[in-house]
Amino acid sequence: MTWEETIRFIRTQPEYKYLVDKAYFEEDLILNVQRFMQSDEFRETLKLLNQYQPNAKTILDIGSGNGISAVALALEGYTVVSIEPDSSDTVGAGAIRKLKTHYNLDNLEVYEAFAEELQLPNDSFDIVYARQCMHHAYDLGKFVAEASRVTKKNGLFITIRDHVIFNKNDKEWFLENHPLQKFYGGENAFKPTEYKNAMENAGLEIKKEMKYYDSVINYFPSTKEEITNIFQLSKSKAITHLNNKIGILSKISFLQKLYLKKIGLNKKNFYDENKIPGRMYSYLCIKK
Repeated sequence: MTWEETIRFIRTQPEYKYLVDKAYFEEDLILNVQRFMQSDEFRETLKLLNQYQPNAKTILDIGSGNGISAVALALEGYTVVSIEPDSSDTVGAGAIRKLKTHYNLDNLEVYEAFAEELQLPNDSFDIVYARQCMHHAYDLGKFVAEASRVTKKNGLFITIRDHVIFNKNDKEWFLENHPLQKFYGGENAFKPTEYKNAMENAGLEIKKEMKYYDSVINYFPSTKEEITNIFQLSKSKAITHLNNKIGILSKISFLQKLYLKKIGLNKKNFYDENKIPGRMYSYLCIKK
């Protein structure tokens, strides 16, 4: 299957309803944009853009997919150029053009191209933004080099939600667990060192590496509250189990700590990204 065929297929399968909803794969393109703009991920991303490039006006959105990010950024007032190699009307450049027409966006241009082959002038953009696409690069070094080339000096290159693996076995585990890999076979991931080396070789200074649990950007659609509550619930269940074993003595804080230590339940172990196949990272870089 192609990527477009995969998305059209999973829309018809009840077991993929949650994924279609949370990944903004609905057939209703306008609904996807509205929901993305209301997401914790996008709100947090806007905070970072304002923090690192408060006066930015121009953004290159690489790998725009069905257009949710390009359109959302244009609706926020940025002048946006969207790069998307897929031409389809449901997951590619055709979908973005539909949204551009619907919202009457004269501050959005759409080009069909790969990130490794940008036909754009040097030093063109205040911000180059890449959401969930750098891990799909067919040449990671060239992908990042091109992104850096078109970024203005002291401009921002920001990558959002890229899959990270640590070794060969970890990559195999990720691919086995990806829900759509079996349909279209197009998933990929790189090691953190590979991402960072590509950025540094392209003349970018890494200002921030956000690991999986560092930001809601990466672990969305889970919320900060949900992540915290999951740990607290596990801790509460453990204390209840201790109470069943030793009774009222389980109320003693010192004994609780000893028991939690014994069973290995602490935040460091609980929030272990090694337990997440293909966990996602995000990077913020400044062009030197």
